[in-house]
Formats: sequence, C-alpha cells, structure tokens
Amino acid sequence: MAVLAAFVFAFLMVVLVIDLVRRKKLREKYAVLWLVVGTGALILAGFPQLLAIVAGVLGVQVPANLLFAMSIVLLIGVCLHLSWELSLVEDETRVLAEETAILRSSLEDLQERMDRLDGAPPRRRVRVPPVPSVLPGSAHPSALHNDR
Repeated sequence: MAVLAAFVFAFLMVVLVIDLVRRKKLREKYAVLWLVVGTGALILAGFPQLLAIVAGVLGVQVPANLLFAMSIVLLIGVCLHLSWELSLVEDETRVLAEETAILRSSLEDLQERMDRLDGAPPRRRVRVPPVPSVLPGSAHPSALHNDR
C-alpha cells in the first residue's frame, strides 16, 4: 500500500509540474528540476528495491538514510540556486531604481527649462521621501512606482 501511495504522489507531482508550466505559472528552467525529481520518485516508487541496491553499492547501511541524504543535497542545491537568482533580481531592481531616479531628475530639469522658456513661474518641486529598503543595499519594489 505504501508503494502505491508513493507512486500516486510522485505521479501527481509530475502532473502538477506539467500543468503549472502549461498555465505559465512555473518557468521551464525550474520545471526541469522538479520533473527530474518527480521522475526519480516515480522510478523509486515503482522499483523500491532499487534504493536498497544503490545504498548497498554506496555502502549506506539503511536505504532510507540514502534517501534523506539525497533529499538534503537536493534542498541545499535548490536553496543555493534560489539565492543566486534572488541576488540577480536584487541587482536588477537596484539598477532600475537608479535609472528611474536619473530619468525623473532629467524630466524635472527639462520641465524647468520649458517653464523658463515659456515665461511661466517655476513649478514647485515636490520631493517624495525615499522608501526604506527591504534589504540593505536593495531598492524596495514600490520605489519604482512612486509616480503612479
């Protein structure tokens, strides 16, 4: 019964990942990892003796320990990858916030020049206080949308 439950769980995981990709809720580059994990779980659920054989070859006394060790390595890899992706997104957010600030300043300067050429009284600049960062050295996402 446990083998059937593991097989059904693994099969549902693969179906869920495919459905998320189909509905564009999960990007393909992340789906590949989960499809490999799901396929591995399907194989282990279909052939539970395979884990015992691999554990014996690697010298692991209890096959469940090998499964836990592989799971821990997988989770550490996922955490490392997501940390790397987060670092990239933080850098992109910071650059976008800086570019937005430069563009806003340029626009205000152009508006002042236009007002001076038209002879209109100068506009009063309204300064919006900066939004505190979520993380040190990163811009808060709402800082990109202050003028909306």
